[in-house]
Amino acid sequence: MLKLQKQPIMRRVLASLAPIYLYSIWLYGLGALAIAALTFALAIGVEWVFERKRSGKVSEAVLVTAALYGLALPPRTPLWIAGVGIVFAVSMAKGVYGGFGRNLFNPAIAGRLFVYISFATTLNLSYTSFGSFGAGAVDVLASATPLARMRTGAEIPIGDLLFGFKPGAVGEGMILLVIAAAIYLVATKTASWRIMLAEIVAGIAMTAALYFGGVKGALPLESLLAGSFLFTTVFMSTDPVSAPKKPLSQLLYGALIGCAIVAIRSFSAFPEGTSFGILLGNTFASFIDQLVPGKRAPRDAPSNLPAAAAAREAAK
Repeated sequence: MLKLQKQPIMRRVLASLAPIYLYSIWLYGLGALAIAALTFALAIGVEWVFERKRSGKVSEAVLVTAALYGLALPPRTPLWIAGVGIVFAVSMAKGVYGGFGRNLFNPAIAGRLFVYISFATTLNLSYTSFGSFGAGAVDVLASATPLARMRTGAEIPIGDLLFGFKPGAVGEGMILLVIAAAIYLVATKTASWRIMLAEIVAGIAMTAALYFGGVKGALPLESLLAGSFLFTTVFMSTDPVSAPKKPLSQLLYGALIGCAIVAIRSFSAFPEGTSFGILLGNTFASFIDQLVPGKRAPRDAPSNLPAAAAAREAAK
């Protein structure tokens, strides 16, 4: 019988994701459930292969990777593409680095970006179009996402953004559930409120500066409710492994990601910039920690890391 490495912090993240998963299954049907089942099975299998060679256990963190990756895909993503992405995420963004606690990049984001770049055309046709909030009708044809429509000057009803009645990734659905999850994660000291706050404030400030500064193509403030900005801010930017550990570093890190996301959305060919923004933040996370004076944030206890890493931390 498969035994998992117990990680209470990861269980709390999974608990916060459960309502979002249930809502997405209600919203999108069995397609979302099929993606979830496949990604969980493959993620566990791939990590088991890597840990078997090291005589280690499959970490509960891989369940979080599978959950976040599955929620970051469009609801009509072909299962074979979803499978390719999660195998890449667990093997190339985590396993080859030595497993949990040693990866440089957030595995879920790496897997998501890999399939979005490799299969862009197919995934762009995998979104589901909804009628306005309250209409109750679902159009099964693919449709432009709110961010793409905002680029053309179209207005998106706030109700559609808050309740998920819009084309987007599976987990982008109800913004209110994402906010509730953020409150729970902060209250239980599972995720860094500094990263969340800095990223949101920086995103608002950058968006407002571009929009009210008259920059051509700048998106309105409502754009922060569209796409996966809040979802990735709460669940992926705050990854305890790939994020910096010092309080001031976390503020700078969050601000860097928030500004990068808005800049990519505004000036690049990609209507969404969250994955690129987080990978950029991951790249500089350790460097920021080295430059900034101070001690690690209290919530980043060595017990959250693998045993070998914890021993090294205790010796410092």
